[in-house]
Amino acid sequence: MRRPALWSRVRSAGPAAALVLALAGPGIAVPSSAVAAPAAPITPTAVSASVSVDAGRALATVPATGVGMNVAVYDGNMNHPSVPGLLKDAGTGAVRYPGGSYADGYHWQTHTVEGGYVAPGTEFDAFMGTVRTVGAQPIVTANYGSGTPEEAAGWVRYANVTKGYGVKYWEIGNEVYGNGLYGATWETDHHASKTATTYATNLVRYAAAMKAVDPSIRIGAVLTTPGAWPDGITGTGDPADWNHTVLSIAGAKIDFVVVHHYPIGNSQADLLGKPQAEIPGMAATLRSLIDRYAGGNAPNVGIAVTEVNANAYKNTSPNGLFAPDEYLTWMENGAFTVDWWNLHNGTDCTHVTTVEGAKDYDDGGILSSGASCEPALNTPFPPYWGTRMITKLGAPGDVLVRAAGSTPAVSAHAVRRAGGDLAVMLVNKDPAADATVTLSYAGFTPSSATPTVFSYRKNATSIGSTTTGTATRQTVPAYSVVVVQLRPAR
Repeated sequence: MRRPALWSRVRSAGPAAALVLALAGPGIAVPSSAVAAPAAPITPTAVSASVSVDAGRALATVPATGVGMNVAVYDGNMNHPSVPGLLKDAGTGAVRYPGGSYADGYHWQTHTVEGGYVAPGTEFDAFMGTVRTVGAQPIVTANYGSGTPEEAAGWVRYANVTKGYGVKYWEIGNEVYGNGLYGATWETDHHASKTATTYATNLVRYAAAMKAVDPSIRIGAVLTTPGAWPDGITGTGDPADWNHTVLSIAGAKIDFVVVHHYPIGNSQADLLGKPQAEIPGMAATLRSLIDRYAGGNAPNVGIAVTEVNANAYKNTSPNGLFAPDEYLTWMENGAFTVDWWNLHNGTDCTHVTTVEGAKDYDDGGILSSGASCEPALNTPFPPYWGTRMITKLGAPGDVLVRAAGSTPAVSAHAVRRAGGDLAVMLVNKDPAADATVTLSYAGFTPSSATPTVFSYRKNATSIGSTTTGTATRQTVPAYSVVVVQLRPAR
């Protein structure tokens, strides 16, 4: 049976995308051309940039759960023997289950989904076996749409009392605002009332029932992504828009808020600018809402971005550059987890295109599903390699510090590592021209030794390493991600 295509990518794109979804219906693939125009040709030009790194200006600590991944119960290969090693090598610290909108129809005790396909070998215990082998933290989405607080509490009891799995993070529902309240319906919701008020009232009930079983768990509330549809719209029966309504009722009872980010890039360059253009404002809005409604507990309420992906170029080099920029920009702005959609997602092979000299299969998976048009099962796509480059930058507990560039063509991230070293990631977004980057530092004096440099190049199938350049000058190949590892002067 064909795995469901990634149709949730259009949910937060605005009324036009909502119309596309409504016409297509759940589970039907929407062509990338419905939401993104073809990339315009780019004339090669020389790229020069300067990047300043302030090692004394901390932005955030790299969270253990920062690099996350989604898995879905329709994916019969989610627990394939190759998966744990691939996830561990990519630095995966969180894995989300049972899979997007499927969660609001999924009944954990019977391992069934209302109106959906469940693959053999994807039961919760099998999932936990993979997660524990990876050494990651599970993130579980409890069934709000067709479930009950008692069913969710039973899952907590089984997971943490009976089995001792220690599942800490529990979302209540997936994209519940897609239940028809705003005119588009993709999310299962059997409640008589679909309002944000109803969701928030029930969310409080879920939190009470689940924490009565295990007070140590953390409960997440579904919010709309700031600035994306349907944010700012007041639904019939509610006093305000979704976010204000939900948090005004449940803000004091939750431990984190949940948003998804599927930026709509109308060209390759447009997509690659989205992390810097959108995320800081979104994160600031979320923090403002939390501070307003969570009371004295506000500093302890986190931000979880439990689904991210590009809307186009999904299996090709633009997404390989987008992935580390997306992860790190969210982490720099306070997110404790950023979860890629999806481990395997599948394709019907009808929208295969060529992007920057490589095939794009319109497959939202980070690994090949092994479809007839694709490479062998579990072959990593470019976003896997881009994500894996984060492990060359830093590790959980290291400190993300400020790195600012002179041009949008080159983005930068920096980490002050536990032993006193510094690492800088440079992303060259020009598909044709190498970038000459001049680096300067405050609060850190680099060694004069030639630095170790890791790189993921355009259309490569591995990460390379060498010693090259200097601490103050590096050449970054076209459409590549480079990490420069620096030791302090002695």
